[in-house]
Amino acid sequence: MTELTGDGWAAGDAYEAYMGRWSRAVARTFLEWLRPQPDGHWLEVGCGTGALTGGIVDVCQPASVVACDSSEPFIEHARRSLPGCAFHVIPSMNALPSRDGGFDAVVSGLVLNFLAEPKSALEIMGDRSRLGGTVGAYMWDYGGGVELLKHFWDEVVTLNPGAASLDESQRFGHWDASALASLFREAGFANVETGVLEIRTDFSDFEDYWTPFLGRTGPAPSYVASLDSTQRALLRSRLEQRLSSARGGPIRLRARALAVRGTSN
Repeated sequence: MTELTGDGWAAGDAYEAYMGRWSRAVARTFLEWLRPQPDGHWLEVGCGTGALTGGIVDVCQPASVVACDSSEPFIEHARRSLPGCAFHVIPSMNALPSRDGGFDAVVSGLVLNFLAEPKSALEIMGDRSRLGGTVGAYMWDYGGGVELLKHFWDEVVTLNPGAASLDESQRFGHWDASALASLFREAGFANVETGVLEIRTDFSDFEDYWTPFLGRTGPAPSYVASLDSTQRALLRSRLEQRLSSARGGPIRLRARALAVRGTSN
């Protein structure tokens, strides 16, 4: 897959600590919304560490699951967790596996906004689907719908206005339900529907919130890794003050994702 650069997708364990726990929760919510038929053959695009893959295995009664990603460390992590699935490291969307007769469901979670050519990616996903098969995707609602990131980037930009272009709400905030539906229709899918997925993102304390930002994997942790120790300490202090009502106790936040599905023609 052709991904945007500079976001640091190198460490599966670090991603799990940062967003993996929330990725698993929203994946289950997506599958409930998707309402797939049992005994289907699945292709997952951009599987990462296997959050959506695991959900498919656990709740969808699949006949088979093939999952792909461009990050070898992520694939290695997923293989350890889900030995019954077929995982592939692919250099580009054109290398997606195919199946005689096509896949019944082709899905992608939390990936489309990181691809340089999402319409082309969807067209290829459609090519891998059977006629009448389901193609679905979801992404975080970066335009303020992911509170753990909004708090982080608000403080970053206050300290360093030059970092505004790195703020995920600036980079990806234009991805709303209407934009996703239009993208799916432009890629040739019929019966396009959108939905909203919401989960809780509760942290036991501030350390539970802050420590995953030190993992160098993902846009926000990559930014933290670029700071010197003084800058990092200041950012940490401001975030702790911002969340001071929960100091020493739980931090209760929410995250919203946008889902879309269509039918292959």
